[in-house]
Amino acid sequence: MKCGGCVRAVEQRLQQQPGVRQVSVNLLTRTAWVDLDPAVAGGQDPLPALLGSLESLGFPARPRESHPEAPGSRRERLQQLHWWQRWRQLVVALALLIISGLGHLADAGQLPWRGPWNLLGTPWFHALVASLALVGPGGGILRQGARSALAGLPSMDTLVGLGVGSAYLSSLVGWLWPASGLPCFFNEPVMLLGFVLTGRFLEERARYQTGRAIERLAELQPDQALLVFGEGPPRQVRVGGLRPGDRIRLLPGDRVPVDAVLLEGTSSLDVSSLTGEPLPQAVKPGDPLAAGGLNLEAPLLLEVQHSGADSAIARIVRLVEQAQARKAPIQGLADRVAGRFAVGVLLLALAVFLFWWLWGAAHWPAVLAGAAHGGHGNSTAPTTPLGLALQLAIAVLVVACPCALGLATPTALTVGSGLAARSGLLFRGGDAIETAASLSAVLFDKTGTLTLGRPLVTRLHPLTTTADGLDPADRLVQLAASLEQQSRHPLAHALLQEAETRRLVLLPLLESRAEPGEGLEGRLEGLDAAVRVGSLAWLEARGVDVAPGCPAQKQLEAGGASVLAVAVADQLLGLVAVEDQPRQDAAATIARLRREGLKLGLLSGDRRASVERLGERIGLEPQELAWELKPEQKLQRIVAQQANGAVAMVGDGINDAPALAAADLGIAVGTGTQIAQDSADLVVLGARLEGVVRALHLARRTMAKVRQNLFWAFGYNLIALPLAAGVLLPGFGLRLSPPLAALLMALSSLTVVVNALLLQEQDGQD
Repeated sequence: MKCGGCVRAVEQRLQQQPGVRQVSVNLLTRTAWVDLDPAVAGGQDPLPALLGSLESLGFPARPRESHPEAPGSRRERLQQLHWWQRWRQLVVALALLIISGLGHLADAGQLPWRGPWNLLGTPWFHALVASLALVGPGGGILRQGARSALAGLPSMDTLVGLGVGSAYLSSLVGWLWPASGLPCFFNEPVMLLGFVLTGRFLEERARYQTGRAIERLAELQPDQALLVFGEGPPRQVRVGGLRPGDRIRLLPGDRVPVDAVLLEGTSSLDVSSLTGEPLPQAVKPGDPLAAGGLNLEAPLLLEVQHSGADSAIARIVRLVEQAQARKAPIQGLADRVAGRFAVGVLLLALAVFLFWWLWGAAHWPAVLAGAAHGGHGNSTAPTTPLGLALQLAIAVLVVACPCALGLATPTALTVGSGLAARSGLLFRGGDAIETAASLSAVLFDKTGTLTLGRPLVTRLHPLTTTADGLDPADRLVQLAASLEQQSRHPLAHALLQEAETRRLVLLPLLESRAEPGEGLEGRLEGLDAAVRVGSLAWLEARGVDVAPGCPAQKQLEAGGASVLAVAVADQLLGLVAVEDQPRQDAAATIARLRREGLKLGLLSGDRRASVERLGERIGLEPQELAWELKPEQKLQRIVAQQANGAVAMVGDGINDAPALAAADLGIAVGTGTQIAQDSADLVVLGARLEGVVRALHLARRTMAKVRQNLFWAFGYNLIALPLAAGVLLPGFGLRLSPPLAALLMALSSLTVVVNALLLQEQDGQD
């Protein structure tokens, strides 16, 4: 595919096939995502019919691989894309262009050589060079253009083929039949092909650089791994052959080939290529390791958890590919214009031809008195109304560029989504990027989003002394943690972590009984009486004297902490304050978003004191806080905020799935890619909340490039088409020759691609 007309032709042809519900075609990556209705297929494979329909239209296709390609496969695929054929076409076209140019100089008597070189200026030699150019490098353009025209879907090849063919035929008739009055300019179709093919080759190279993001991600997964067999030495095998349960050896400097769990060894991993985390991640036995991490320090023994096709890298690559396939709403206008562009240009070229042939040249006779450029026995400057009309019509055909319109949006979105993926930011599509660039408000969940989601012990308030010399605070933590050692409650985790930090030995648990929402009661070895951990109200109902702890409870709860009381028999030993800690970058993230002019808010189901305490610590205003909200109340708050503009909801991607889906932009922080596919429009991998700010900045820069590209594409055609049609010819004597029009057309496509690539330069500077 070469232009927006090709995209429209492919989409229309696929949508005409039975069972096709939706089609999204990407000009840059030359991929089509097709949504099929299984009921219509009737159990038959619809793929052959889809491929056959595109083959008949002149767009041969093949199924896209469902797993990341190894570098070797990537090289093979580039060969399948006919890079050598493009090089050959380009070299032949440029050689013919040079020969034609030398002939032009020979005909004008400007060559310093004499003798056989004068043959270069003969008309038959120019006709031979032009014929070779059309049959050789121009043959594909002519065939594809004719095929598209016959299918009723003219494309860029149709316009170029018609311009080149008409220039060649008119020159041939003018040479063989001088009385016809047609101009003889065999060098112009050769120059047209030379400029068009040169522009397409440069554009293709720039496209390749634009779409390198997926390849860079796939390269994070190595081709080989060291498979461990019993006690023998490791053997090098293909990563594609690894299966769950296999054991592999990872040496320092190697990347983790597949998702695995660490069995032996400790080291540090560089995961910045996946999550953007700048600091190495310390790993120990039992830790899960995602594919793509770089081992920095020591040899490790891993057990494979997922095959290469199901690894974290493979899932990320699939998300990026889907993101590049989903179009942004802003692309709709360009696609609609580009789809009908070729037909409009054909009609405009016909109108220009008839105008200058039948009326324009007679009304302004001075336009035919242009200076002669020299040529094949005739001047390339038109001397008859028919010659002028033909040259201007050809210039209109060639200068028009639906390529720039078709490439304006997908090039910028592809570069933007690729840069985001390299920073651990996964957008679901171009629509998500466009929404992120136009947000008016960002709302946050509390637990697991603004906080770590792992409560920690923040204060201890012992009320008794110990007879065995143990510190009262340590005794308080030891008893509470011993009773909670078999519990999975988040508060139990906080007690156990505090006991580990204090290096306390836990007492064996003999029995325990939990009352949901109240507390835990049980017996520990070495103690005759029951031990209880829970709320003061629950302990009081069990006969414990809680009066000494009431003043301290009010003080701790006022600070936003959850308070646990610990008692043995009917004696209250003390209080433990447990509080979820804010993320380290939460306050900085809130401050940066506020400087961006965004409205902020916190929607939480937690207690008021806890929410207010967190708001004070991270810089949220009291009016921006909401507490004790049920899921349906969160949705109501989001809908109410949407009346003032686009709203983003930031959550952990699990409990907040309804809110993420209801918001204009759902952002999941620190979650797996499966949650992103189900509920979130943007996933921020890792534990960095500041990734939200970076994602919004990148979305804004990306959409700025989209608008710049669209402005250039529309503006170029609005200026170039009238200029090629001859609007400046009567007053200023200025016109576009067909070769110059071809050069401008090639530069216009190249401009939008290079402008999109500048996003990478800006990202490097940031």
